[in-house]
Amino acid sequence: MRIEINKIRTLELLLFLYCLSHTTLQAQKTKMPIEKKWWKEAVVYQIYPRSFKDSDGDGVGDIKGIISKLDYIKSLGIDAVWLNPIYSSPNEDNGYDISNYREIMKDFGTMQDFDLLLKEMHKRDIKLIMDLVVNHSSDEHEWFKQSRSSRDNPYRNYYHWWPAEQGKPPYRWSFFDVNSDAWKYDAQTNSYYLHYFSQKQPDLNWENPKVRNEVYDIMRFWLDKGIDGFRMDAFQFASKDTTWPELPKGYEKNIIKYYGVGPHLHEYLQEMNKEVFSKYDIMTVAEGAGSSPEDAMQFVDPDRKELNMAYHFESVDIGNHLKDFGLVKYKDIFSRYDQAFKDKGWLAIFLANHDQPRMVSKFGNDTPKFRAISSKMLSTFVLTMRGTPYYYCGDELGMDNIRFNSIEDYKDVDTRNKYIGLKNKGGDLRAFLEQQKQTSRENGRTPFQWDTTENEGFTTGTPWLKINPNYKTVNAEAQEKDQNSTLNYFRKLVKLRKQEPAFVYGNYTLLDKENPNVYAYKRELNGKKFIVLLNFSDTDANYNIGFLTLKSKIILGNYKSRKGIKPNILQPYEAQIIELK
Repeated sequence: MRIEINKIRTLELLLFLYCLSHTTLQAQKTKMPIEKKWWKEAVVYQIYPRSFKDSDGDGVGDIKGIISKLDYIKSLGIDAVWLNPIYSSPNEDNGYDISNYREIMKDFGTMQDFDLLLKEMHKRDIKLIMDLVVNHSSDEHEWFKQSRSSRDNPYRNYYHWWPAEQGKPPYRWSFFDVNSDAWKYDAQTNSYYLHYFSQKQPDLNWENPKVRNEVYDIMRFWLDKGIDGFRMDAFQFASKDTTWPELPKGYEKNIIKYYGVGPHLHEYLQEMNKEVFSKYDIMTVAEGAGSSPEDAMQFVDPDRKELNMAYHFESVDIGNHLKDFGLVKYKDIFSRYDQAFKDKGWLAIFLANHDQPRMVSKFGNDTPKFRAISSKMLSTFVLTMRGTPYYYCGDELGMDNIRFNSIEDYKDVDTRNKYIGLKNKGGDLRAFLEQQKQTSRENGRTPFQWDTTENEGFTTGTPWLKINPNYKTVNAEAQEKDQNSTLNYFRKLVKLRKQEPAFVYGNYTLLDKENPNVYAYKRELNGKKFIVLLNFSDTDANYNIGFLTLKSKIILGNYKSRKGIKPNILQPYEAQIIELK
């Protein structure tokens, strides 16, 4: 009998040791070493300065206007501001055509104003990320003035030129040009110059080391002032295949593949990192990093020493409405990127910016019935995914598309030039304008809705762009007073993200993959587990994730009450964040 008891005790001990070792191994798996960085933990707030706050009544937002609202920005819980270009510019493309990289556009103020802005932001522990545009300059930049003056000018090779005596250059499509031709004839030297965007935005020749060194000096100028990083606009196009191969039919449908990530782009970024980035503790991100997760990783793999964050467009280039694209496909995009970046590299998460329509109009529902609740749901998504969240100014209020009726209302070079080009071809202008009501970049650029006073508290003058008529009900002042507003819900989300590292660094697991209405996922870190449930539809929606328990608790949701609602059903555009016990 004693022998049998000893055997049982031995077996019990072995079983205990096995369970202990298994538990330890599982804990080690979930407690992966984390390389913490401030830019991973930051919530980034994008400010479009022209539309944020006007301080002098000229109808254009400015630096002093931003300074006056820094306490508001601080109250959001924001860690960093990404500021759209404020450099000197003739304003062909709202500041993305730069004529002097070391001066401030007069519309926005002075360099002294900028220095004060930076000082006041840092005083509030808010970092500043500058938008840098170096794929192209303005045609009014001194470099280009010199370059076009003669073929033997020292600045000639700062841009891409094609002598007319060699015949017409190989066709390249232009994003903004009325005739969709990226080569512009210039009679002064009987040559063509390249412009992937407007003809007033000639592309810089990055093959020229002098150009690269000029850009590095510009970067040092701003970094030495104390800014905290760069978001690099259109840089995926900087490297050109200067053999100018013929492009296949339909190439414009995948412009990044054929225009972007040229033969030397990664070399340029590695050189830039070595010469500039590596010497500062900054955040670096470039627009449109690759056409797939694998391509994007090439930019941010720490071993390659290029950028520290990938900012891709696959999740926003889906057409006019998410419902037309399908939620299952959309979930697949984010899940593929997360899988590719789960062990190294880092992603940016966003649903809107200055080049997109308003978040709630594209991914949610901007009817009066659902605008606020779907805005909250979308904010829940942005702030609970792995990656650095980028949040566009005004989305915290649920600002939506303005939907202009006339081409005269549009200021954007993209919309206006496409309209002219279509008119020249005898196209359907009415259908074009109807489409622009949903897709135009101008929808995201209307002035910030501060209060119910004339011109919504944005300016005492005439706004540079028409204001959205719904500002009387959708504005910051009214939402400050309402604890259930989209504004205060956003603040709760930011606070939760900062309190729970699982939402920053935790593993992401997609749940209920084929559900056409509900996006469900788990975030997990060091034993803490959260489930996020998001209904992207305007009706009640079922979900099936299988392991919610009685001890599970909704820690944040966008509905006041769930009385009478079954546990496995979400109300229209409902968001729930559930902690698993």
